[in-house]
Amino acid sequence: MLGSLRLPVASCCEPHRRRPCPPQAGGRAPARPALNILATSAGFQPDGRYGLQVGPVVRHAIALSEASRPRLCLMHTATGDDAARYALAYAALARDCPQVQVSHLQLFPMPNVADPRAHLLSQDVVWVGGGSVVNLLAVWRAHGLAEVFREAWEQGVVLAGGSAGSLCWHVGGTTDSFGPDLRPVTDGLALLPFSNCPHYDSEGQRRPLYRELVGSGALPAGWASDDGVGLHFRGAQFAGAVSDRADAYAWRVDSDADGAVRETRVEPRRLDEG
Repeated sequence: MLGSLRLPVASCCEPHRRRPCPPQAGGRAPARPALNILATSAGFQPDGRYGLQVGPVVRHAIALSEASRPRLCLMHTATGDDAARYALAYAALARDCPQVQVSHLQLFPMPNVADPRAHLLSQDVVWVGGGSVVNLLAVWRAHGLAEVFREAWEQGVVLAGGSAGSLCWHVGGTTDSFGPDLRPVTDGLALLPFSNCPHYDSEGQRRPLYRELVGSGALPAGWASDDGVGLHFRGAQFAGAVSDRADAYAWRVDSDADGAVRETRVEPRRLDEG
């Protein structure tokens, strides 16, 4: 089982921390930290030689922190803290992003750090992997992390992830957590007041079920992402989409009073094209 990197707790004024420093006497209060969420259908990418490489969307999440030596915490709660996933991600980050200080927070069979809240608040980026969003939410709530994630977000920690790591920040969406037939999930952390649907172009059940749920009012209006696309939110406002490939899009999905569903296609910025 992997151990956690034991990192020193820094003061709020050190450059890697996103928490604002207290105002000085006679000076101006510091600017409010940016509240960034990057909700994606992307992430680490397969690599024939090493297993995984750090994809452009993960690099973008790291860049959003604006830290010179960012601290990034991996979380694979949605796959039961699979040790192999952590090992591959650690290796990819060490090879591709050596400036990043990597740790992880596992909750199975017990937390690997003495104080999960303090660990999360000391990060610049949290990257949440895919898997079962229903199990992820249940375990996070059992450990009191729902409130901690809101606290971290409000202090400027970039919250990011793919698939389950996208759905979790929203009100709800579509999930295969219960089996191969997709079902709705409606108890997300709701940091963002929207619904969400990852894998909009690649999994045949996603689009029709999501449209049905938004049209019926079972889910609020929201945002969907094709594979390779990341949805960037600043605070609760959509700030734009990014992509690691061509012909992949973000989608705004809402409905009118009669339940007619509208889709608005959003062209993402290709990260590998500057």
